[in-house]
Amino acid sequence: MSAHFDTLRRAPLPDLRAEIRSGRYRGHTAGLGAGYLQANIVILPGAVALDFMRFCQRNPKPCPLVGVSDTGEPMMRTLGRDIDIRTDVPAYNIYRHGRLEGSVTDIADLWTPDMVAFALGCSFTFEHALIRAGIPLWHVTHDTTVPMFRTAIPCVPAGAFRSPMVVSMRAIDPDRVAEAVALSRRYPLAHGAPVHVGDPSEIGIADTARPDWGDPAPITGDQVPVFWACGVTPQAAIEAAAPPLCITHKPGHMLITDIPEDAETPVLAPETA
Repeated sequence: MSAHFDTLRRAPLPDLRAEIRSGRYRGHTAGLGAGYLQANIVILPGAVALDFMRFCQRNPKPCPLVGVSDTGEPMMRTLGRDIDIRTDVPAYNIYRHGRLEGSVTDIADLWTPDMVAFALGCSFTFEHALIRAGIPLWHVTHDTTVPMFRTAIPCVPAGAFRSPMVVSMRAIDPDRVAEAVALSRRYPLAHGAPVHVGDPSEIGIADTARPDWGDPAPITGDQVPVFWACGVTPQAAIEAAAPPLCITHKPGHMLITDIPEDAETPVLAPETA
């Protein structure tokens, strides 16, 4: 674990956001911003934004919608007092016509007046509850990105947006699985309870050592692989829809909001004066 990451795990939220906005921290956000909801990000041209919103509404498990910007407005005012979607994510993926072009740490030069930003809840939020309960998470302990996989579970399409569900995996000791399920269920804005426990092949995953996104994480001894719906699902749908331009978070590199992690509704409605 890097010294910078370890320091940021204990940093107040304004200090953490300042490190991200300045570009001094560009790493993953697992284990950061304890107590606050983390969010996956999708930014699209207005012409396809409504279809994407329908995709989220039809697939709330992998796509729990927690915030939507006004068209052309980069400030996510319902998620925090001072959140600029152009700078406050550690790393962004740039897609053109459904193909990943590359990653950047600032999208100010790509922002246009017709863009709409969507924030979707992230499983990193419930991880804080698991850690507080003493359930170890290998990727947090070893400063890596959680492994994520395409599955054979279909999502409900909307317009051109269609994809299989993407899941994130955590290996849990067998005597803690029921507790992990119960704890995560308390966070519906962060995907809630797992979608599958046990044999990965039952949901179409051939090899847990080869994730589609993130880093491999070992399943040791009699540990049980547990799979949660993942906010990378929209990135798979974007590949299918192939809009001219789409910006997302880089998997594992989330927006940390000002919404308490145990909120039951997504609107913070902070002061904006």
